[in-house]
Formats: sequence, C-alpha cells, structure tokens
Amino acid sequence: MASLFLSSGENLMTNNNRVVLAYSGGLDTSVILKWLLNEGHAVVAYMADLGQQEDFAAARDKALAIGAEEVVVDDLKETFVTDYIFPAFAGNAVYEGRYLLGTSLARPLIARGQIACARQHGAAFVSHGATGKGNDQVRFELSYYALMPEVRVLAPWKMPEFLGRFRGRTDMLHYAEQYGIPVTATQAKPYSEDENLLHISHEAGILEDPGAAAEEGVYSRTTDPSKAPDTPELLTIAFESGFPVALNGAQMAPLTLFRVLNEAGARHGVGRLDMVENRYVGIKSRGVYESPGGAILHAALRDLEGLTMDRAVLRVRDRLALDFADLIYNGFWFSPEMRVLRAALDAAAQTTTGEVDVRLYKGQVYPVARRSAVALYDPAKSSMDEEGGFNQQDSEGFIRVTAQRLIASARRAPLG
Repeated sequence: MASLFLSSGENLMTNNNRVVLAYSGGLDTSVILKWLLNEGHAVVAYMADLGQQEDFAAARDKALAIGAEEVVVDDLKETFVTDYIFPAFAGNAVYEGRYLLGTSLARPLIARGQIACARQHGAAFVSHGATGKGNDQVRFELSYYALMPEVRVLAPWKMPEFLGRFRGRTDMLHYAEQYGIPVTATQAKPYSEDENLLHISHEAGILEDPGAAAEEGVYSRTTDPSKAPDTPELLTIAFESGFPVALNGAQMAPLTLFRVLNEAGARHGVGRLDMVENRYVGIKSRGVYESPGGAILHAALRDLEGLTMDRAVLRVRDRLALDFADLIYNGFWFSPEMRVLRAALDAAAQTTTGEVDVRLYKGQVYPVARRSAVALYDPAKSSMDEEGGFNQQDSEGFIRVTAQRLIASARRAPLG
C-alpha cells in the first residue's frame, strides 16, 4: 500500500492523479483548485450543501471555468441537523464553556461526503484548503484516514511548493487576479468566514487583534440586539429524548424546525459570541460567531434537564460532555472513543422529554416555563407552604451524618 503521507520531496504525480477537493467557492479553495491544476492534477470539486447562503450554480460555473473536470454538489442539510447538530446539543457539547461547535460539527460530515465522492470517482487523492495553523486540517485529515485508510492527502498549506508561492491571503488575492478568478474577499474586509445551518464564523483580518471590538458590519446573520424588536417573542419547544420534535404545538421535520429557530433567534439578535479559544494545535485564536438557533436549543435543553434528569446522571453527563466537546473540536468524530461516549450520552438523554417555553428578547434567551410527563420534580415535596411527602425531621439525621467528617477535621485542626 502506498504511504499515507507525501514527503517534502515527493513528486505529486502518480498513476492516478485525480484529486477530490473540498471546494467552497471562496478565495482559498478557488486558488488551490487552480494551483492543483497547474501542478498536473485532474480535480473534482466537491461542495457540501450544509445550508450556507451560497449560489451553488455560480460556484459550479466558477469551478468549471477555473478548470475542474466535474463539480459535485452534495445536499447534506438534513443529515447535518439529525446526525450531527441534534446529537451534539442533546449531549451538551460546548467547547471551553462557550463555543457551540458550528465549524467543528460540519467538518466530519464534509469529509465523509468527500471520501464517498473520492471512492465513486476512483480518486487516489483528497485535498482541502485548511491552513497548517488551524483546527480544520486536523478535523478533515483524521476523518479522511478513519474513513479511507489508503487515501492520499494533499494539504497545500503544509506543502513547500505551495508555501513558496503563497505567504498569506494577500498573495492569494494577487494570484486570483492574475488568473481572473473572482473572489469576495478584499484587502478592506479580508475576513475568513465559514457558514452553515448552525452558525457563521468570522476570523482573520482586523479580527486578529483581540483588543479590537468587532464592528457591527462584521455580523451578517443576526440583528444588532440594540435594534432587535422591543416586544419579546415566546416559543414553545417540545423534545423527545433530547431531540426537538415540535415548535409552538406544531410537529416539524428536523430541518424545518431548526430553520425556524434560526430565523427567530436572528430576529432578536440571539447567539452572538466573541471569544479567544485554544486551538488543538496549541495556538490561541479569536473567533466571532453567530449561532441563533443553536443558542435557543442549548438554553431550552439545559432548562428541561433540570426538570427531568436525575441529579447524579446530570453530573456524570456534564463530565462526559467536556470530553464530548473536546473530541468534536479536535476532529475525533470518527473514533472508537466517540462511539463509546455517544452511547453513554444517548442513554443520559433518554429522559429529556417535555416542553420548554423560552422568551427571546434583545439578544438573550430566557427559559420561563417547562413541563414534562417524566418530570422528577414533585411540587408537594418542594413546597414551602405544605407538609407534602417529605419528612423534614429526617433532615436532622442527614445533616449529622454528612457533618461527621467536618467535625472530625475541625477537632484535629480548627479552621476558624
């Protein structure tokens, strides 16, 4: 079997020189497409439709005009919602306590589709436009190797031939101009943006200064919270085993439901995040994110869990959720440990069934009511106005037993 990796001095050409490129239609992958062609490869441009605002017909024409032998547009929106977004939210996957993993969740799905395309077209190579400084290179390539061990990966941003030609986005803009490749990135607004159903991210350019506040013009999906409607909007979301199934009493298909949540959240400026995070490769980076539907879903699920999930199960689940988020962020969606972890998280989510009322107002999501047929909450036991089914005298012995180690410690070395 051929080596999985290309050494720095190895010729790119093989008997099978076809490469399936993860193509977005943007600056990086358009330049990479042309560069691969100039290096002697036949290129199939693979585009995954994950709900991004993209003119796929125009992108197809652009790739063909650059020289791609074929353009494959793969509609993965439904799969993205049902097999990636909903399981991640049911398992409380939040990276570093803040990031809802919009890019991280998309990459393994794109890689899976890309590998399927490579097998269909008999391609020995796959390629992507991720840099050697970021997370996406890891997410793509770990997924490639997990799904097609014999695949050959061309990662231009880690190849001397490419790096000798391009030192950054400015060189790429000049290259695009040289070959007549139209791009949307400019010197005035050189953002790197990734968009899908779950979010849009904004990085690079002036955003690389973490001390500079992102101007309102950076945001493109959500309303400025200060200009959001003055009247709150109330949504009722129904869940079954952690997955949303209905909105305001109406059963909806997963994709339709999530789109409605996105629209409602965007209207009210919900889901904005500006943070400095820790990349898997050891570099800190600043990202500006907009995840309106995801923010609503996250708040509603965590609220319902308070009503339906056993306290000890919740504590175990939340510890596992930290590993779950790390595995997603670091590119291990297709791994043995992920299968084990997801089995546990799916089991924990079985009781997350019921309804949550959330109020959207000026950039915030407020859960205000919740109901469930499997609620663990007992009004009689919790009430401060009636005796209920809880013998308050039992608490005396409970406290005395709990305090034994504190008493022993205080006698040995008083803390006061």
